[in-house]
Amino acid sequence: SGLFIGPTSQAPRIDEARDDLLYELAIAFQQLDAARPRDGGTLEPHVIDGLLRQLLVDVTGNAHRAEFCIDKLFAPDSPRGRLGVLELRAFEMPPHWRTGMLQSLLVRALVARFWKTPYRSEFKRWGGALHDRFMLPYFLNADLHDVLDELAATGYAFDPHWFIPFFEFRFPLIGSMRHGGIELELRRALEPWLALGEQAASGASARPVDSSLERIQVMARGLDPERHWIACNGRRLPLQPTARRNESISGVRFRAWNFSQMLHPTIQPHAPLVFEIVEADSGLVVAGCRYHVARPDGENYERRPADAREAETRRARCFETYVPEGRRAARAVARESDNTTLTLDLRWRAG
Repeated sequence: SGLFIGPTSQAPRIDEARDDLLYELAIAFQQLDAARPRDGGTLEPHVIDGLLRQLLVDVTGNAHRAEFCIDKLFAPDSPRGRLGVLELRAFEMPPHWRTGMLQSLLVRALVARFWKTPYRSEFKRWGGALHDRFMLPYFLNADLHDVLDELAATGYAFDPHWFIPFFEFRFPLIGSMRHGGIELELRRALEPWLALGEQAASGASARPVDSSLERIQVMARGLDPERHWIACNGRRLPLQPTARRNESISGVRFRAWNFSQMLHPTIQPHAPLVFEIVEADSGLVVAGCRYHVARPDGENYERRPADAREAETRRARCFETYVPEGRRAARAVARESDNTTLTLDLRWRAG
């Protein structure tokens, strides 16, 4: 996917836009089965269009801004709408032609698999867990591996290593640190940017996007929660165990930039993010690192990087470790937002 995702993006998931759509879609699929000819004949295309057109839309009802866009599949009112085209709008153009071929191959394998064995199970209703869990690279990667395992079981084998370039491109490593058998790894995650209200711009109406928010994934390995906890800007991370032993994960949602138009303009940027390993008994900070979203000195670069090496050097400067020198941390905050279990939202005032 691209960076602009979420319920007000140009390709929202059907369970992001409206809570009732999954229920209505289940009824539409029942009607598709009922309309199928009993003699094994072909289902009329206009029936598919009539049953799905009003459901595959965004929050404003726009059929072209949907994850599965069928306005060129078989729209009876226009010859240009009867092209037999299904647009998968959530896909971004891959950075390399080989990754583009792999992406197309994956879609073709999924079409072939569902052509042979249609999906008949109930829809999964994720609710708040959709954005709490599946904005983090770890769970997205695990979900992809589940898909690949299912494809392999039906005769379409993919090597999971083929998809590593996708993972590293969308979720680059920010940095890592080690202390006393504990490892912290920071990695970029996804963040659903929300569209703001309409505003006048050059004689027309425009809807800006609040791209001031970012999210990162924090992976902790070798951490004993009875002895240590991890703080981000003084707040305890809600680390949850993964499927691997002695490994836990959390997300951090924060304001990275200050724009003229954004949600909650009174909240200032939280960067740099300061991560600390804290002894549970004494509150002593034993190790720490900082993540700067831009230049650590707060200045702007006067020109673009000349090559990939200079760009990598600039990114590396955004992460640094430091020695806390006997500093003590405040007691861990117990209550966080009720809307998330895996993600620490620094905008939420804990109490």
